[in-house]
Amino acid sequence: MIKHLDFNTPAKGITAFTTERGEVNARNKYSAFNVCNYTGDDALHVLDCRMMLCMELGIDMDSLIMPHQTHSVRVAVIDDAYMRLDIDKQEAALEGVDALVTKLGDVCIGVNTADCVPIILADDKAGVIAAVHAGWRGTVAGIAEAAVKAMVKLGAKAQDIQAVMGPSICQECFEVGDEVVKEFEKAGFDTQAIVKRNEASGKAHIDLRKANEAVLAKAGIKSVNTRCECSKCSGKRYFSARALGVDSGRTFTAVIKK
Repeated sequence: MIKHLDFNTPAKGITAFTTERGEVNARNKYSAFNVCNYTGDDALHVLDCRMMLCMELGIDMDSLIMPHQTHSVRVAVIDDAYMRLDIDKQEAALEGVDALVTKLGDVCIGVNTADCVPIILADDKAGVIAAVHAGWRGTVAGIAEAAVKAMVKLGAKAQDIQAVMGPSICQECFEVGDEVVKEFEKAGFDTQAIVKRNEASGKAHIDLRKANEAVLAKAGIKSVNTRCECSKCSGKRYFSARALGVDSGRTFTAVIKK
């Protein structure tokens, strides 16, 4: 159910992880483990999976926090004030959010992905952690940099923040139209470094992980672990929208500190 993710240097008291699908039923695009509740899965199945995850982590359900992502650049800070809100106000606070930041202990924050790049950030000296969902739109808009800025406001230092990426689509699998390449060009990305062409089709393929590494470097982050599996190539271990369609489960990538 859980696969731990490693920072380049161990982060004391901080655990980053991603979920695996488990025993897959080929006829069920939500099998077997899915905690995302807004992509069409049965609500009871999602609830069961969340309960299993909370038992594994040793936390209450109230301490498992994930946003309703919309490829925005909105960052939400999970603090004591948020935790005191009633459930309706908490849901409203997480609507259209694509990154979470917190200093709270025993609170698991995470994002759901099915090919986009999940990024976990941690400053173990300051005790500040973050979870980021970076699709190509969020990458172009700098969602990872926005999360770093939110961490710094909570006391983190860019030079002390480490990043690790979770399962996401590889460059070979991420074919895009030229209009997407133009968006990266307009945003100032070095497209020669992140784009290559399929020799047979001429189609562009973007390295979304390398693009986010550049965003993090701009934000002052020097320690980034980009070594992760491809969600589409490893479709039996992780969910992939390109392989299964958007009406399917999601891989949950998260972080918690003690």
